[in-house]
Amino acid sequence: MLPLMLAGCAKEETDEQKLAASAVSNTSTRSGPARQEPKPPPEPVLPDPPRKPQTEAEKNLQQQINQLGRQFDGKVGIAVRDVQSGWTAAYNGREWFPQQSVSKLWVSLTALDQVDKGKLNLSKEVTVERKDLAVFFQPIRTLVLRDGGYETTLDDLMERAITRSDNTANDFLLWRTGGPHAVQDTLADKNIKGIRFGPGERLMQSSIAGLEWKPEYSIGSAFWDARDKVPLDQRREAFEDYIADPVDGATPVGMVNALARLKQGKLLSSESTEKMLDILHETRSGPRRLKGGVPGGWKIGHKTGTGQVLEGEQAGYNDVGIVTAPSGNSYAVAVLIGRTSVPLPQRMDMMQRTVRAVVNYERQID
Repeated sequence: MLPLMLAGCAKEETDEQKLAASAVSNTSTRSGPARQEPKPPPEPVLPDPPRKPQTEAEKNLQQQINQLGRQFDGKVGIAVRDVQSGWTAAYNGREWFPQQSVSKLWVSLTALDQVDKGKLNLSKEVTVERKDLAVFFQPIRTLVLRDGGYETTLDDLMERAITRSDNTANDFLLWRTGGPHAVQDTLADKNIKGIRFGPGERLMQSSIAGLEWKPEYSIGSAFWDARDKVPLDQRREAFEDYIADPVDGATPVGMVNALARLKQGKLLSSESTEKMLDILHETRSGPRRLKGGVPGGWKIGHKTGTGQVLEGEQAGYNDVGIVTAPSGNSYAVAVLIGRTSVPLPQRMDMMQRTVRAVVNYERQID
């Protein structure tokens, strides 16, 4: 049985909602770096608390962010960072929230960092085979199953992972960079605080469902069928454990700090920075989340994330990105919903109003 999503599901949200979980590390052998045993993520390091607002524009933005957070029925964290001044407005900004597919950002960051160091060639041709398939949303699966394998490049897989949130594309790229260890090391080396990266999507999503990963879960409805057989109390315990301490967690302040540094060219070379920002601008998922609040003349590059649903509650419904005004000023924005059961239109409206608050701030400082 395929997973049921909340009522009111908008058609353009289909890609991310089909995700409703995501991938995990395939235990089969493939060429490239050897698979590693999962290890606990490093001890979480929280970002420094933002300074208090000083100008009228800052005070107004903080007030609007607080209002949006308090009025939303669910656990939510919001942060906005003025890339130019470095000031951040936040609500629950230093609490941990599930990332879900937002974490694909750090796989691509790791890959591009390795490109900058001469350790990885994204133009390298690779073959994605049936054994590489993940779970849930993976458009590439049709190509793999149709031809018995899909020949492409790591560059193409990166674009698919970000712009379409393709789990198989992301998982393949993850293991070519060295696996979760490599991503965790990249985050640590670049002093990115308030961001975790877990054991990989398949292992994590299985754990959230109260399961242990099996390769056969990547085919058809096998994962859903297995999840439906898990006793409800077991699923609930696993679900609650994940929300309370998400292994892929991020803080809103940590997220916008990292996005601001990306925009400033402080994480990658100028060429790799431009490449990653360009890919983010091509994201197809979540057109009615943050992107729905972007007015004409403004631009956004963003990444969405969508988690599993249990008895009407969803663990992770997110959008993060960089919005740029016609003036050239940029703002890093993160809206992370850790738990909610409100209809999708209400969630998207809250995200859009967050962007509109940023637009108002820009007008006040202009």
